[in-house]
Amino acid sequence: MGFTCGLVGLPNAGKSTLFTALTGAATLIAPYPFSTLDPRKGIVPVPDDRLDRLAAALRPAKVTPAHLEIMDIAGLVEGASRGEGLGNQFLSHIRAVLALAHVVACFRSADVPHAGDEPDPARDVAIVNTELLLADLEVVERRLDKVRRAGRAEPRAARAELAFLERCRDALGGGTPLRSLAFDAGESALIRELGLLTAKPACYVANVDRADPQSLALAARLEAAVEGAPVVPVDGKLEGELTQLPPEEQRQFLAEWGLAESALVRLIRVGYRLLGLITFYTVVGEELRAWSLRDGATALEAAGQIHSDMARGFVRAEVVGVEAFLATPVWTTLRERGGVRLEGREYRVRDGDILTIRFAL
Repeated sequence: MGFTCGLVGLPNAGKSTLFTALTGAATLIAPYPFSTLDPRKGIVPVPDDRLDRLAAALRPAKVTPAHLEIMDIAGLVEGASRGEGLGNQFLSHIRAVLALAHVVACFRSADVPHAGDEPDPARDVAIVNTELLLADLEVVERRLDKVRRAGRAEPRAARAELAFLERCRDALGGGTPLRSLAFDAGESALIRELGLLTAKPACYVANVDRADPQSLALAARLEAAVEGAPVVPVDGKLEGELTQLPPEEQRQFLAEWGLAESALVRLIRVGYRLLGLITFYTVVGEELRAWSLRDGATALEAAGQIHSDMARGFVRAEVVGVEAFLATPVWTTLRERGGVRLEGREYRVRDGDILTIRFAL
């Protein structure tokens, strides 16, 4: 299990270059708008040191990591909310993802045109964010009209949703993305139903040329423009070269550029933090598997993520942390020493738990 991240931004921001670097998938990279029309999808395993250490200790026949699905979405242009460029087609593709990675051009190239001839991260961010705000505002206003009409017959039933929609309308009209607001569980469910774009967690990817000090200065301007939102500087071309190397040479290559981790690892870390995800593990038969799960979720919810039958027939969860298991990597010994805990359906799963779900059909 994993999550889906959509790469968005203006045409020629470098989304397709980044997509290729992250996934290794072949894609058309061209210096003109809309070289990407249909969204491209790539699935990459989530790098996981704990999973690697568990695999070394258990030596299972099959190891299944969590995964990240990356969607390369066609460039958005000013006026997309009114149908410019790919318009509604573009916006519908964004609605399908859980998180947004907004790619911003922070480089100069004679071969790549920019929206205003010169790269300007603040301008580019404002164009995209404004279009997403306008698209959400249109959805909210349409829903408001519908609920008001229905509320004439049942005003009490419509009251809560009207208050929620009016709050959203006022925020969007004032230029505030919905992710900046707090919502209860019912409101969050309605946001998902409506597919509101500015409610999706988002980070920014500064597409840089690490060999060019001016490019790094543009990345700094992007960080200032987005006021505390996560920014991941990525040299798309450099990362593309990295994927062609074996693991040991990749580490040397990163060290030469002063990088501790690849762009993929950095984006996954940010994505997990934005979505509030943790990782738990299962060992079933000869398969060791990593799963991503919402932080704060229960053992029952984890069981349901593995298989619906496990949730329906849930009896208990046997739980041990990765580090405790690795210290004594023999199940019988762990159980004899009391190292395996028995937890009920309301147990809050912790990052790094190994779960064995006991259930009755």
